[in-house]
Amino acid sequence: MHISLDGFVAGPNGEMDWIKVDQELFDYVGNRIGKGDTALYGRVTYEMMEGYWPTAADNPNASKHDIEHSKWYSEVHKVVLSTTMKGADLTKTKIISSNLSNEINKIKQQEGEDILLFGSPTATHSLIQENLIDGYWLFVNPIILGQGIPLFKGVKEKTKLKLLNTHQFTCGVTELNYTVER
Repeated sequence: MHISLDGFVAGPNGEMDWIKVDQELFDYVGNRIGKGDTALYGRVTYEMMEGYWPTAADNPNASKHDIEHSKWYSEVHKVVLSTTMKGADLTKTKIISSNLSNEINKIKQQEGEDILLFGSPTATHSLIQENLIDGYWLFVNPIILGQGIPLFKGVKEKTKLKLLNTHQFTCGVTELNYTVER
């Protein structure tokens, strides 16, 4: 999740043009997400991803990142949190529209690698409220937005974290990787 120094994941209208990315960051993230086999999205983020990644590698001017991420996206199992989306015909995609805690815990119990949550602030808020997030992988961008969509919303109790890793990128972004202490 990209985040501003003051805790926002998007501007007031959902804008993300402030997020700094470059090849160094793409390579680092690509290496890490390659270890995950399930991608979790909210409906809005999923629809945005579906509008680009399935065919991104087919573009004659596709970047290395587009080719690699498009391949990963086509192979990864996708989980979408949505109360409005229907998807009986979606390939490698499960929609969770109710019983969030039970459904996520079922997925956690299955064989496999990490479940990675991408963007999706509304879905993140729901998962935080249900205490379903096991770790935070944050990319702190060197900007103060002053207003926008916060990462942490509706938090009701203290959550202790253990720092696993930090990494500073040339573009000024700093990775903070935490696990939740239970």
